Amino acid sequence: MSKSVVLMTRRCFSWSLCGLPLGMRLEAAETAAMPWDQPATVARVYLASKTVHWPRPDLDVAKDVAEVEARLKEVERRNAHNVRLVGGEVLYSDAEVKPWLARMADIDGVLIIPVSQPVGPLTALIDALETPALFFSRPYATHAWSTIAATRRNRKKKLDVVATTSYGDLDPYMRIFRTVRHLRKSKIIVGAEKSAGRQATMDAYTRHYGTAMTYLDYKDLKARFEAVDAARAQKLADEFVKGALRVVEPTKQEIHNALRFYLTATEIMKRDQANALTVDCFGTWPAKQMVAYPCITFSKLNDAGMYGVCEGDLPSTMTQILVTSYSGMPGFVTDPVFDLSRNEVIHAHCVAATKMGGLSGPSAPYAIRHHLETAEGAVLQVLMPSDQPVTVARFNGPAQMLVTTGEVTGTVDSDRGCRSQIRTRVKDAEKWLQNYGPGLHRVVFYGDHTRTLERMGRLLGFEVVYEM
Repeated sequence: MSKSVVLMTRRCFSWSLCGLPLGMRLEAAETAAMPWDQPATVARVYLASKTVHWPRPDLDVAKDVAEVEARLKEVERRNAHNVRLVGGEVLYSDAEVKPWLARMADIDGVLIIPVSQPVGPLTALIDALETPALFFSRPYATHAWSTIAATRRNRKKKLDVVATTSYGDLDPYMRIFRTVRHLRKSKIIVGAEKSAGRQATMDAYTRHYGTAMTYLDYKDLKARFEAVDAARAQKLADEFVKGALRVVEPTKQEIHNALRFYLTATEIMKRDQANALTVDCFGTWPAKQMVAYPCITFSKLNDAGMYGVCEGDLPSTMTQILVTSYSGMPGFVTDPVFDLSRNEVIHAHCVAATKMGGLSGPSAPYAIRHHLETAEGAVLQVLMPSDQPVTVARFNGPAQMLVTTGEVTGTVDSDRGCRSQIRTRVKDAEKWLQNYGPGLHRVVFYGDHTRTLERMGRLLGFEVVYEM
């Protein structure tokens, strides 16, 4: 019988260097140079007409633009780590659209700012756009805000609208634009045998989001594992054991191998300039036949703001990249366990970050255990925070995101399922069960991110489907 475990005082461990895991040895300048870790480039463009009817026929377009420019400078200053604004021209005709876009070159998004009614070359601009765009409508500037929702649906465009007097309402979108770039510039290493189905999945996400993906050859992994300095791996293993609440089943050799795998993985990721790794550890690369279990590696990558995902699960990997890059919350890929009698869902897996409450926060306590399903290897049993809301999500293909919410009521210690488990109270477990979409895995993130996911969906071109 499962039982709840009282959450213990959290400890904070620091085994990262410049925000990246120990073993990658990247200096701060190198970290900032990584393509996925840079501010988005967003082009702002003003739309106006030579003959103005609204908001007044004698509107001074240049004066209006200057006022907005001054306010946007403050937005950019406030979001300097998220965006770099370029452009700023006023377009009056359809003929100006394509030359303007050509001058903007490689941008991550567009901020469209209407100045007058008629609104100028709005349709021509939207039709020409291939990047996400935000239509920022100030009161009385235009009536064109009323066309944006229909345009997005009918033209299948990555487009959202915000109508407000507050420039602070642009801040969440600046963070989303950074996520757009993060997805475009991220690179996933896939440890799995090549197959037509897997390649089709990889290609579909790359086409939609720009995320690069490459296969890792097992012979390459094994050779690099064997070349890792054993003393260096042992030092890291000793630190890891020292930070644990306890070691239960694993041998010293199993723990050593787990940290040796971590050093191997991070060196490969540095070589390939990748920030994500997923391994098909229960499929084409059976865990029992690998040089070591990758579970601790994945936990440490997720704690460092990078991405480690088990079972070669590309949809869950993409979900983590999307949500973590915006929220700073690592993802917990889980096998949900339903209990309708309690209106609860338990989330269980043998890979969990210790910083589920936020990358900048303290680490949760953990024990070092065997992988429960195979009774070997070394994994973490993490005692995650309780009494907090969570968002549960997973891509169902590039154009759809499955979403639910819940509240963590406690951790679970069980000899069934997986090592790290949290119990969640949900709104309607039966409804979720009956609406459960494809794929067993779901990814748990602390916090309520539903509104952000809806905005991301409109800007990135995916539908948010609530399973509950």
